[in-house]
Amino acid sequence: MTIRNYDIAELRRLDVAHHLPAQTNYAQMRDAGGSRIITRAEGCFIHDGDGNAILDGMAGLWCVQVGYGREELAKAAYEQMCELPYYNTFFKTASPPTVMLATKVSQLLGGHFSHVFFNSSGSEAVDTVVRLARYYWQCKGQPQRNIIISRVNGYHGSTIAGASLGGMKAMHAQGGPWVPGFEHVMQPYLFGEGFGEDPSTFGERAADAVEQRILELGPENVAAFIGEPVQGAGGVIIPPQTYWPRVEAICRKYGVLLVCDEVICGFGRLGQWFGFQHFGVQPDLVSMAKGLSSGYLPISAVGVADHVVETLREAGADFVHGYTYYGHPTCAAVALKNIEIIEREDLVTRVREDTGPYLARGLAELASHQTVGEVRSLGLIGAVEIVARKGTNQRFGGAEGKAGPMIRDLCVKNGLMVRAVRDSLVMSPPLVISHGEIDQLLGVIRRSLDEAEPVLRADETAAAA
Repeated sequence: MTIRNYDIAELRRLDVAHHLPAQTNYAQMRDAGGSRIITRAEGCFIHDGDGNAILDGMAGLWCVQVGYGREELAKAAYEQMCELPYYNTFFKTASPPTVMLATKVSQLLGGHFSHVFFNSSGSEAVDTVVRLARYYWQCKGQPQRNIIISRVNGYHGSTIAGASLGGMKAMHAQGGPWVPGFEHVMQPYLFGEGFGEDPSTFGERAADAVEQRILELGPENVAAFIGEPVQGAGGVIIPPQTYWPRVEAICRKYGVLLVCDEVICGFGRLGQWFGFQHFGVQPDLVSMAKGLSSGYLPISAVGVADHVVETLREAGADFVHGYTYYGHPTCAAVALKNIEIIEREDLVTRVREDTGPYLARGLAELASHQTVGEVRSLGLIGAVEIVARKGTNQRFGGAEGKAGPMIRDLCVKNGLMVRAVRDSLVMSPPLVISHGEIDQLLGVIRRSLDEAEPVLRADETAAAA
């Protein structure tokens, strides 16, 4: 690999002058003199232009399952680009890797999923879910069934439809009015909304909120319920085991489509190919992205149950939906090779039986820290809740969002990329992470907690005075 010699100072200047990064406070970016410039990556580490090696505890953005620097994926892209770099699927055409990838994904989904609709991003996959769910009911002669229920603090993308469907308050505060026809119910967040409650009872209570809302709206008006098996961007909210089976039973009771948004949880993250398989439910639609190609090229998909496909076929009309890059042959070729690597290295089993439990044991030791209220993980996704007083869910400063960003910044300074969601440190490392790298990840978090605690305590004392 050739390491290029970039002018980092000039790139940072140009970053401020011309580039608007995603989900960024642009005043802070300007005042900081630009973004951290990431120049290369290998394995589980990213390298910035200042010479720092940073353990990537977020696998990019929940997506780099097989780690960085996989030449097989670059070669797959190169070979496909030489043969057929791009063609669309609008004109009754398809490319070989697109068809082969649809076949492979349907096999991994199992059950009644034999068809796949491709897109380029998770947000587009969610938009496709919305279109499919509503069109399905139109085809069934029930067009009034167009309301889709999701959860408060659920994340389903950044398009207008995805942000409307999701339950992120910060997103809803910007750029409205929003798309109508979406309703939100409580999230299964035990630490935040059922602190001290029996987990099984809380899981049932959170699921029952779905039934209550269906009844309030009228089952004849509800098209679908959507949820992430584990809420990722919401703070790694892992529902009690009672939650998903009860939600599925409620959807079946009222004939409501069940949708699992697997954009983060899919492709081994939870120790199964898909999160719904871990929780033992059978959805009707499944959105996926990120780990499908390990982020090497943008591609997403929606798994569509057979009964939905049959309804679309019986309608005998075009489904007037699709994208220029639907089933992009180069992206599909890379995704196929990525899945081949995951299978060959048995990464899903490794997460379930080895590295996932190893991370859980390490987090359990971290739970003894005086600022840690709870740790939780499933497979290779986890969170550390920061609290002001042990044994409570009280936050520093009396409100969420003070401690988390401070400790996140310390983690990055100390060589670990993690994310702060309110006062939770969340992590989602590459599936190829080693035990030693997990030890390093946990060690940096502990060190950063130690560094932050006296500052947070001093601020509390000053505020009380």
